[in-house]
Amino acid sequence: MYVLDASAFINEYHTTEQQATIPLVREELEDESAYRYDAMEGSGMHIHIPEDETVERIERAARETGDLETLSETDIRLVAAAFELDGRLVTDDYAMQNVAEKLEVAVELIAREGITEQRDWRFQCSGCGREFDENHDRCPVCGSDLSRKNPA
Repeated sequence: MYVLDASAFINEYHTTEQQATIPLVREELEDESAYRYDAMEGSGMHIHIPEDETVERIERAARETGDLETLSETDIRLVAAAFELDGRLVTDDYAMQNVAEKLEVAVELIAREGITEQRDWRFQCSGCGREFDENHDRCPVCGSDLSRKNPA
């Protein structure tokens, strides 16, 4: 089962495999890509709504990798759908790929190169320079802004 992100509809992705997506993807589409979604739904594409427990699991994994702040609700639910359906996530989104990799969800790329490694991002304070494993609104030590940092 191939679980399609909005970019699959925008880039006219084709496969002969069974396809699925979530209702929130339709809200991200306009014009021709929205018509493609509707046509594929009408011709049997599975519309999946992931369980709340699975969504929470994906959010935990995204928090661990440091990608939670960059993922939309749609992104999280797409990864959850691919996880539940034991499917292949079809996306070009790097943050989604990173979380999928952590959860051992297969990813199919559309138009870009994919990630080369799974990362657990770190967060660094712009004021005191301290690093944290999890993102915060502000540095818990000095109150300055945090920025996402490559852990390598």
